[in-house]
Amino acid sequence: MESISEFRNPRSSSSMGSRKAREREMLDSVCSMIALVFFLVTCVELCDAATVVDVYRLIQYDISGAPFGSRLAKLNHHAGSLHFPPGADLSRTVLIIPVRDLNITFLQEYIAQRQPLGGLLFLLPRVFSFENKDDMRSNHQNQGNDLLKNVIAELEQLLIHANVPYPVYFAFEDDDIDAVLADVKRTDAIGQPATATTGGFKLVVSAPEPKKLISPTITNIQGWLPGLKTDGDASQLPTIAIVASYDTFGAAPALSVGSDSNGSGIVALLEIARLFSLLYSNPKTRGRYNLLFGLTSGGPYNYNGTQKWLRSFDQRLRESIDYAICLNSIGSWDNELWIHVSKPAENVYIKQIFEDFSNVAEGLGFKVGLKHKKINISNPRVAWEHEQFSRLRVTAATLSELFTAPELLESTGGLVDSRHFVNETAIIRSVKLVAESLARHIYGYQGNNIQIFADDSSLAVNPCYIQSWLDFLSRTPRVAPFLSKNDPFVMALKKELEDHTHEVNVQHEVLDGMFTFYDLTKARLAIYQVASVTFDLLLLLVLGSYLIVLFSFLVITTRGLDDLISIFRRPPSRKVKTA
Repeated sequence: MESISEFRNPRSSSSMGSRKAREREMLDSVCSMIALVFFLVTCVELCDAATVVDVYRLIQYDISGAPFGSRLAKLNHHAGSLHFPPGADLSRTVLIIPVRDLNITFLQEYIAQRQPLGGLLFLLPRVFSFENKDDMRSNHQNQGNDLLKNVIAELEQLLIHANVPYPVYFAFEDDDIDAVLADVKRTDAIGQPATATTGGFKLVVSAPEPKKLISPTITNIQGWLPGLKTDGDASQLPTIAIVASYDTFGAAPALSVGSDSNGSGIVALLEIARLFSLLYSNPKTRGRYNLLFGLTSGGPYNYNGTQKWLRSFDQRLRESIDYAICLNSIGSWDNELWIHVSKPAENVYIKQIFEDFSNVAEGLGFKVGLKHKKINISNPRVAWEHEQFSRLRVTAATLSELFTAPELLESTGGLVDSRHFVNETAIIRSVKLVAESLARHIYGYQGNNIQIFADDSSLAVNPCYIQSWLDFLSRTPRVAPFLSKNDPFVMALKKELEDHTHEVNVQHEVLDGMFTFYDLTKARLAIYQVASVTFDLLLLLVLGSYLIVLFSFLVITTRGLDDLISIFRRPPSRKVKTA
């Protein structure tokens, strides 16, 4: 009996091991099929992307530690519209709002009351995109676009001065996103907003947590056209400074191209430098004034770059400056420009500047007005660039189309300041005004009706040069904290000054510490069309049932019914026999 037992046990063990191996294979197959079911259900939700678009994040910054702008960047919520039912929970909803339909009062109340919201996506008309080149001139005259400009400008001021605790993005209207919005409006109108239960569209922006920009730099660029000294003249020649701030600020840094503020000022400065370089290249026509051209940064932040640039001058250079002309927003006016000053109109130097400009303007067929605004040295707020000169007792003025001084972070090249609303003719007239006024002062032709830069001469203003630089600036966002020291735009300005002036110098400074900025200005928004949870469960049930039936059929036909039953049968417990 013992030999028989020894003979049977190996076969029994081998048979049992084989059966367990088959059961393990079957269970592995079942697990693989269940995993396949979950994968298919996941694909239903995540793989049906309606569209992917570029979006531009609302700026995030601090002033003296106080938070402003959007404080979050990551987005993963269902889409909603302004047609949501009363009392709806919007804490996990992203409202898609075309600015054409914007109710600014509703938004003001919603932000002021800090009501819960998943996020905001504002749709801007294509006309405000710097990539859109269609129908520029007609848009400039279009009253409807002017109304939209006012709405967007009001929206921008609301957002940049608020602390918004959820993600806010901007995008431009297109057919795909308009179709999504139409579908969202339709479901909202019938009282079935998108949720995890009902399905709909989901907006997803995968972005890390925004980080502080450490010690952002501002860069100033200057170039000289030295005047003519006579033999034996040991005195320093007087200097006239022509200055323009080149950086911008807006609700969306990636869209802040500032075509007018202050792209028009940059273009005018470069063209004036080109014109005087022609005059100063010949000793016979070189004036007895040094010309200093300055492209400054930090304009939106109380002209912080201008302040540091001026303080880098030695006392002798500052005292040599006869006066400075600052160019700001001169590309969108019709019949009148304004000269803003800090000294009273009765001041002999201010009076002379105003008379020179007024006489030239009269000959060109428009008017120049004088606006005096007294500065308060103890107040850190600097509304105009010339005020930084005035604080150091240097005579200066700002030429601008703006009648009143803008508030902090206002009129600094935001969302509505695009190429479509800038008039090239206005810039050309501004260049003629400044160039002729300076030339008459330098060469002593005050009061004479002489055109040095006549249209039919070799010294004529070049419209093609102005247009090409204006187009380039209108495609280039230039918010200073996001520009590196060797940014291609900064290098392009430096090279252009080098072509027309001498001793070009670049100065790098750290932005005033009261301003703190955060990264992440642009992202990609994926819009997914997702099914409801009910549909997902039903699909899971159907697929699961189908795979179980298919699996059972294959096992029965290949191995038999007993093997199928044995898979689900609980194995008998093994009793250990004790001696």
